[in-house]
Amino acid sequence: MERGRWTACVAVGCLAAILAACASTAGSIPIDQLNDVQEAADGEYTIGVGDLLSIQVFNQENISGRMRVRSDGRISLPLVNDVDAAGKAPAKLATELETSLKSMVLNPRVTVIVEESSPLSISVLGEVREPGLHELKRGARLTQILAAAGGLSNFAHKDRIFVVRNTPKQVRIRFTYDQLTKAFGPASSFVLQPGDVVVVE
Repeated sequence: MERGRWTACVAVGCLAAILAACASTAGSIPIDQLNDVQEAADGEYTIGVGDLLSIQVFNQENISGRMRVRSDGRISLPLVNDVDAAGKAPAKLATELETSLKSMVLNPRVTVIVEESSPLSISVLGEVREPGLHELKRGARLTQILAAAGGLSNFAHKDRIFVVRNTPKQVRIRFTYDQLTKAFGPASSFVLQPGDVVVVE
């Protein structure tokens, strides 16, 4: 009888562990299946909070100028007021500004240049030796932020490393330690963006 109870308890425990593992990876996208769901930031610079931008509108000096991206991710531009800038590539922001100015300026041509880039601040949570907010240079890879956090703890699951990204839409991207340590493949070239959160389970 006691043995039967023990066996039942073990079975329940195993089932709970399996369900927990499934729940852990549920809703996430493996990095090698990311494809067109969201770009993996293949070297394209993304504007972040604190960046200093030079915005030039051809033949419109009163609209042109230098401005820093505010903590809410926006900039203020004459005629169009507040504009979302954080999370966009400079070329994309320039195109959006041209569209906004068409009703006020004849054939507007806009150039956006990042004069100063703010450090990349990434929150690292979970099973790392030094969780918290870490700063790196722009263009940093996932392996670099994990190294800055002291590496994985002894309790970390090496197949449950996630990046939660909120722009252009929220997605939870899953990596394995083996993928990150290889010198090829999408995991090795994945570039962190402002606002990313790294979670190690």
